[in-house]
Amino acid sequence: MSFSTLGLSQSLLKAIKETGYTKPTPIQAQAIPLIIQKRDVLAAAQTGTGKTAGFTLPLLERLSQSKPNMNKYQIRALVLTPTRELAAQVHESVKTYGKHLPYRSAVIYGGVGINPQLATIRKGVDIVIATPGRLLDIAGKKGIDFSKLECLILDEADRMLDMGFIHDIKRLIKMMPSERQTLLFSATFSPEIKKLASGLLKEPAVVEVARENSTGEQISQVVHYVDKHRKRELLTQLIKTKKWEQVLVFTRTKHGANRLSKQLEESGIKAAAIHGNKSQGARTKALASFKAKEIRVLVATDIAARGLDIDQLPHVVNFELPNVPEDYVHRIGRTGRAGNVGEAVSLVCIDELDLLANIEKLIKKEIKKVDIPAFAPDPNIKAEPIQKGRSQKPKRDQHKSGSRSNRSEKKEKSESKEGRRGNSRNRKSNKNNRGNRS
Repeated sequence: MSFSTLGLSQSLLKAIKETGYTKPTPIQAQAIPLIIQKRDVLAAAQTGTGKTAGFTLPLLERLSQSKPNMNKYQIRALVLTPTRELAAQVHESVKTYGKHLPYRSAVIYGGVGINPQLATIRKGVDIVIATPGRLLDIAGKKGIDFSKLECLILDEADRMLDMGFIHDIKRLIKMMPSERQTLLFSATFSPEIKKLASGLLKEPAVVEVARENSTGEQISQVVHYVDKHRKRELLTQLIKTKKWEQVLVFTRTKHGANRLSKQLEESGIKAAAIHGNKSQGARTKALASFKAKEIRVLVATDIAARGLDIDQLPHVVNFELPNVPEDYVHRIGRTGRAGNVGEAVSLVCIDELDLLANIEKLIKKEIKKVDIPAFAPDPNIKAEPIQKGRSQKPKRDQHKSGSRSNRSEKKEKSESKEGRRGNSRNRKSNKNNRGNRS
């Protein structure tokens, strides 16, 4: 099958060709014709399967059936995403595939000034890609008009639920016309997602191209057992001896990401950290440097577990296992994308054996264990339980003056302290992510 058989216009086919893609992925082949037909779609696709193009291409095709929007404040299509990074990447996809079309788009998220975003929408745009908190701010200032909205897309919907966005989403939907096309994309069809979909979608076409909570067959997974205090030493050796040139490393906490990044730099390995306490400018710069291979290692918290789109990323390392086993799937999904091969390495200490068992239970697969004799764990070291953090409900980002979008700085500092006290083995660990709710 080729893109030319999916009902896309010549302008879009030309843009696709210029990107170098020749064949649609399974999610694209199934979803694109349905979306062009203006069907509601509920889609589950493993991360890295090309789902962003799976909805941006038919969305642009749909918009091309009428003239560009020239009305102030009105928008025709809205894409909601859980994180700033994902919003920026969806926007890049819209610009890449829509380069030969006259439609205007804008990306809206917190962590940056709101006035330029208000000014952009005031001029009239066709497509807005946004995080829920900042979009609610703009709606509260009457800076956007949903009355002519034709299509709503929820991307990474399961992640938005995990991060506590459900109430924001419901408030936004109440402002939208009921007669619209709605698309819901999720990594899995969890009971929560099915419940959300039942209230939003009308007789949706269901598209599923991967087994729930599966890990890609093109990703080789390996575990190295090592004592906690020697993890950094082992990571440094792996990077140097195996000559890894581009490695995404995950830690549990922001403090741990900063510390590891600094230690790698001191070992002569160029590295940078990315997490919710970093300014949007710093995060964007670090990600750009990593993509350009100006730095070898990007150390991230789970804020980056979804949404990061790095072409042919060869290596992902779990410096610390996540408390929530589903996050393991999303972390390692940064490699082995769109048919490329990748390697996922987990450095596991005695404290994390239960976390590893939960991950293997989830993915229904035993991960290969490889001993490195020089780093064999000390049998005299006993396990220390990973302590549970205090329960805390998601809080919305907010300016000091009362706006939602920038409470993040204050909240992230609080969460960083919480992370240093210890991490819960359940979904309370998602506090690391909520600082990104802009």
